[in-house]
Amino acid sequence: MRRTVAEILREYEALQAKAEKDREERIKEVYRTIPGIREIDDTISKLGLECTSFSLNLDERSEKEALKTLAERIKQLKEQKADLLKKHGYPPDFMDYRYQCSHCSDTGYVGHKKCTCFRQKLIDSAYRQSNLGAVLTRENFGTFDIDLFSDEKYEGYPKTPRQNMLDILSRCESFVHNFESDGEKNLLFYGSTGLGKTFLCNCIAKKLLDKGKPVLYLTAFKLFKILEEYRFRPEDATLDQDMLDFIFSCDLLIIDDLGTELTNSFTTAELFNIINSRILERKKTIISTNLQPEELIDTYGQRVFSRISAHYTALEFYGRDLRM
Repeated sequence: MRRTVAEILREYEALQAKAEKDREERIKEVYRTIPGIREIDDTISKLGLECTSFSLNLDERSEKEALKTLAERIKQLKEQKADLLKKHGYPPDFMDYRYQCSHCSDTGYVGHKKCTCFRQKLIDSAYRQSNLGAVLTRENFGTFDIDLFSDEKYEGYPKTPRQNMLDILSRCESFVHNFESDGEKNLLFYGSTGLGKTFLCNCIAKKLLDKGKPVLYLTAFKLFKILEEYRFRPEDATLDQDMLDFIFSCDLLIIDDLGTELTNSFTTAELFNIINSRILERKKTIISTNLQPEELIDTYGQRVFSRISAHYTALEFYGRDLRM
């Protein structure tokens, strides 16, 4: 993990260097096109230097008045600069730095904490190491094949598996489209194995990752193993505190195959904590499980199920196992 962090920090250094170089090129272009802006910038710089000398030569009252006059003058010059840029077809921020991440200015940190973009880079690195990155190139909305699902009635369900999957697919696309809306509920995928639940989780993950949204995908077995290590064997923990916090703070958490882990009072309590905390923080979650709703109640209790039923849209998958 240290090597990965070092590589990411070097990547941030390269991003900052590129932002600096690109800004210098834009400034040169503006100075060539609009010489008056260079004069304005030079004047603003000189006025800024004057500010630093006031405290050495003036009393407090005189200093405040002088600083107020200078601030007004600088404001006027900046307005003139903005007008000149607009007149020549440039946006007002054309000469500013343009960072990939506006939160951390491509440093990777906000204060002393890793930025969400830094943590997402760590997650992306883990995806590549686990080959999930390759999975997302194969399993996405563009490769989804509706023809795999039967158009014949199945075991008394009112819709055919294909009709049902078309509805589910539409709901998933709506989830992505309305992702930032507080009114958009979380998703619960349930049904037997081999019906496309994990595939659709990957479709949504790919779409949101492409939009720059921090996404964390974990099987239930892996999730509870991480939490158990951190709570009871911190010396063996594979994640640091920042990464553990990411489980609660990432824009989308996908918990796949819930119910395949060894269930006990610890996993039940941790599941409730994750679900409840993310609801309170208005962070989206997708849960995929082979369990039916009544089995969820029996396995995790009424308290967990009530949070899911109130804040999740339940989508049932049915039909013949596609892997067969």
